[in-house]
Amino acid sequence: MSILISAAAAVIPMFLFLILIWKFDRYGREPFKLVLVNYFWGAIGAIILALLGSWLISSKVASFVINKPELNHLETILVAPFVEEITKGIFLFIILSYKRFENLTEGIVYGGAIGLGFGMTENFLYFIAYSSSLSQWVSIVIIRSLFSGIIHCIATATFGAFLEFAKFKRLFHKIILTITGLLLAIFIHSVWNFSVGFQSKTGLEFVSIFLTLTIFIIILYLSVRNEKKIIYKELKEEAQNGLLPFRHLEILSSTRRNNFGWVDERIRKSYINATTTLAFRKIGLKNSGNSKKEFFQKEVDYYRNFIHGLLS
Repeated sequence: MSILISAAAAVIPMFLFLILIWKFDRYGREPFKLVLVNYFWGAIGAIILALLGSWLISSKVASFVINKPELNHLETILVAPFVEEITKGIFLFIILSYKRFENLTEGIVYGGAIGLGFGMTENFLYFIAYSSSLSQWVSIVIIRSLFSGIIHCIATATFGAFLEFAKFKRLFHKIILTITGLLLAIFIHSVWNFSVGFQSKTGLEFVSIFLTLTIFIIILYLSVRNEKKIIYKELKEEAQNGLLPFRHLEILSSTRRNNFGWVDERIRKSYINATTTLAFRKIGLKNSGNSKKEFFQKEVDYYRNFIHGLLS
C-alpha cells in the first residue's frame, strides 16, 4: 500500500477517537488547541524519545540475554511499556503541573490525547512495514486501529487521572499517587503486549482489551459524574447567597445547559463557562496550599463579579 494510504489509515481513526474523548468532557471542555499540542507530543516527541530509550535499554539487556527470541519477548513485554509510558508521561506531568486546576477529567483528556498521538505514529510505522500484502495490511490496520492505538490512549489517560487526583494532596501522597499511576499505565500496556505476543491466538488479547476498555469507561464516567456533583454543590452555595437563580442549578449541572431558552441566549455560553469555572476555582481554593490560595481567591471573586454583571 502507498505511504499516503497508510498515513490516512493511521491518522483518521486516532483523530476521530481524539474528538470523541474531548467531547466526552461535558462540563469543562479543554481548549482543543492545547489538546492538539498533547496529541502531537505523543505523535512526535514521545516517539523519538521512546525509540532512543528503547535502543539504550535494549542494548544493555542484550548483553545479559543470548537467546534472540527471549530478548524480543523482554523488549515487547517489559522494555517497550516502561520506556513508552515514561516518554508519554513526561510531557503530561509538565502540562498538568503548570496548568491551573480546571476540572477532574482534564488529566484523562490530555493523557488520552498523548496516547492517541503516539498510537497514530506507531500505527503508521507498522502499516508501512506490513504493506507488501493487501490482506495482511488490512488485518494490521484493523487490529492496531481498534486495539493497540486505544491501549496507548487508555494507559496514558490512566496516568493523567492519577496526576489530576494527586494535584491537591500532600507531598507524600502526591508522590505515591504519581508513581502508582505510572506503574498502572505500564502494567496496562505490558498486559496488552503480553496478550498479543502468542503465535497462536488464544483470545486473551480480546479479553484484555475488553476489561481495560470497560474499566476506563467506568473511570471516565465516574469522573464526569463527580464533576456534575461538584458543579451543583458549589453553585448551590452561590444560589443561596443570591448570585444566581436556584432554577439554574439543575440545568448548569446537566446536558440541558446546552439547550436554548432557559437564559438569555446572548449570555448563555459566557454564563455556562463562568459558572463552571467558578465551581472548580472554589474547589481549588478549598484544597490548595497557602501559596496558591491568593490566586484562587482572586479568581473566585472575579467570576462572582462577572456572573453578577451577566445577570444584572
